[in-house]
Amino acid sequence: MRGCVWELLQGCLRSRRAYFSVDGSRCRFGCLSDSYGSSGKIRGCCPSVGTPSCSRSMASATSCAVLSEALPKDKDNLASDMLIDSFGRFHNYLRISLTERCNLRCHYCMPAEGVELTPNSQLLSHAEIVRLANLFVTSGVDKIRLTGGEPTIRKDIEDICLSLSNLKGLKTLAMTTNGIILTKKLPKLKECGVNAINISLDTLVPAKFEFMTRRKGHERVMGSMDAAIELGYNPVKINCVVMRGLNDDEICDFVEMTREKPINVRFIEFMPFDGNVWNVKKLVPYVEMLDRVRQRFKNVQRLKDHPADTAKNFIVEGHCGTVSFITSMTEHFCAGCNRLRLLADGNFKVCLFGPSEVCYQFVLCLSTGGNFYISIFNGLHYIFLKFNLRSVQQICIHVKFFSNIYLGFFFN
Repeated sequence: MRGCVWELLQGCLRSRRAYFSVDGSRCRFGCLSDSYGSSGKIRGCCPSVGTPSCSRSMASATSCAVLSEALPKDKDNLASDMLIDSFGRFHNYLRISLTERCNLRCHYCMPAEGVELTPNSQLLSHAEIVRLANLFVTSGVDKIRLTGGEPTIRKDIEDICLSLSNLKGLKTLAMTTNGIILTKKLPKLKECGVNAINISLDTLVPAKFEFMTRRKGHERVMGSMDAAIELGYNPVKINCVVMRGLNDDEICDFVEMTREKPINVRFIEFMPFDGNVWNVKKLVPYVEMLDRVRQRFKNVQRLKDHPADTAKNFIVEGHCGTVSFITSMTEHFCAGCNRLRLLADGNFKVCLFGPSEVCYQFVLCLSTGGNFYISIFNGLHYIFLKFNLRSVQQICIHVKFFSNIYLGFFFN
């Protein structure tokens, strides 16, 4: 592994020397001016190292052959190849967390006392988000979803959306939101290029909403859903985490909403996260949810899913909208996963359940652009995706080793 990193280092250095012909001091200033804060201190870039929760056997349990249609057509395109991992999955979908903050405290997501937040000074700036997103898009990513925390509470959300929507090659700019303040922001967000909306809503009962989220605001979320429909979003996706004894009695009520409205209700199996006191007794399996829907509604038909879909999609005959089930716990979809995740603090991860992360913030310190910038990004991406998840810990160590050697060698 160390040999691979060293070969990449030597190759990148040769590319750097061939491409740039400026003295070291000027290069240092140009490379770091955009990535250092006003204090002159570089932002923290140490990757978190942990034990991944996914294994090669789990990810390869389902055949990946069906993913061939999702692969880039230009197989000679090296940039696109960088997004194909060792399982043949083409990662063309990037999720960007804009903030760790949220204006709700949902039971399944966050403990009542909240969580320790990264200081704002250490979060990715507008410019850094766009620069990294541009690298992903030029490598083959064609869909970006903005998440949080709650993305709409970020003050520069409209500016970020406008910049991202102007990236050449990006087809879909989506957002997942709790809808609390979406109504007043959505018209501007649509003007800025947001063309797909997911709204999280776990209950249709206001009192239950307040209990589940520890906050008021049910009417505002419903208003945001109606506003999205009026603005022409089709479908408006509603994410509903189903928990036994809490909101599983509302499954059919949610399905009824699809009768007259262009809504895609997405029932999500209750998943374990830190601090949400997960209990298997609260889990309502997909098969049980579907059975309840079929008992109430006739002619529930299965729709054809895209190979990279995380959801199993259905439609009730005569209904305007659709119903989906995200079976994270009972029928995993690792083999078809095409997602990448850029966290608000600049760390990068592939699997939602995997604690291992690689920090991309140090890439922002290396260059303001050019061929070398792309080669560094692709090199790190290649290392991360081409090795199975059992090797992520080693990859993290060597990526840190690589960055320290390179910065010390070239900038000192």
